[in-house]
Amino acid sequence: MAYISIITPVYKAENCLHELYRRLKSSLETLTPDFEIIMVEDCGGDRSWDIIKELAQQDARVKGIQFSRNFGQHYGITAGLDHCDGDWVVVMDCDLQDQPKEIIHLYQKAQDGYDIVLAKRSERQDHLWKRLSSYVYYEILEHLTEGKQDHTVANFGIYSRQVIDKFCQFRERSRLFPLMIRLLGFKSTTLEVEHAKRFAGKTTYSFYKQVKLAIDGIISQSNKLLTSSIRIGFLLSVGAFVFAIYLVVRYLLWGSARRRLDQYDGVSLFSVRFTVCEFGDYWSLLW
Repeated sequence: MAYISIITPVYKAENCLHELYRRLKSSLETLTPDFEIIMVEDCGGDRSWDIIKELAQQDARVKGIQFSRNFGQHYGITAGLDHCDGDWVVVMDCDLQDQPKEIIHLYQKAQDGYDIVLAKRSERQDHLWKRLSSYVYYEILEHLTEGKQDHTVANFGIYSRQVIDKFCQFRERSRLFPLMIRLLGFKSTTLEVEHAKRFAGKTTYSFYKQVKLAIDGIISQSNKLLTSSIRIGFLLSVGAFVFAIYLVVRYLLWGSARRRLDQYDGVSLFSVRFTVCEFGDYWSLLW
């Protein structure tokens, strides 16, 4: 029987953890008694860590990791993956929107020869703003990366040991688990699952956190913004250089331009210097 690891980041989830453990235990024991549940507490300030320690005392298969401060969900996933031992690894949220009963279906689908089976939420139970912002984010990301993105797929899924071993070799500062997983190139598929409402509490992802996460994801997965800024800078530099030449020629041919040249000579000299430096940077990027 396969040894299965469950990784779930925890943040302000004290009202969910007992029910999460109960459902996970019930579902996993239909597959194998050999499993571990790793809960990574992201310093939320509530009783989540006390509950994790309590569950670990009741069941040795429950393990806990606590951060010294709040690092974020995707760092929590990475910490759990660094310490798991399963032949198959499930990553899921702790609020029970990702339902433990679906792990059985994900595992069964993986036995058809897939290294990655991603849960596809056909009917998301999030509020309208979260669904809309997620859709817009993935549409922009798809355009910038020229790769297919699916806003109905998030962290929830099952992954083979070799996928996790390769993922753990990534040590980038910007960490978005679902995007990094897609870079690995293993045989993957999706499976439609039932998405539930939050068991308790409310989302802790503020608008600021969502925007920051989106910017990190776009910058880390696409170089289009960088190349576009270089091209714009190059065009501006060429324009400034041409304008500087125009002023010099006008001064040489028409002395009446002296006063205007005096007005612009500081700008022109800066433009020439900036243009030379910018052109050198652009040339080095090309080669």
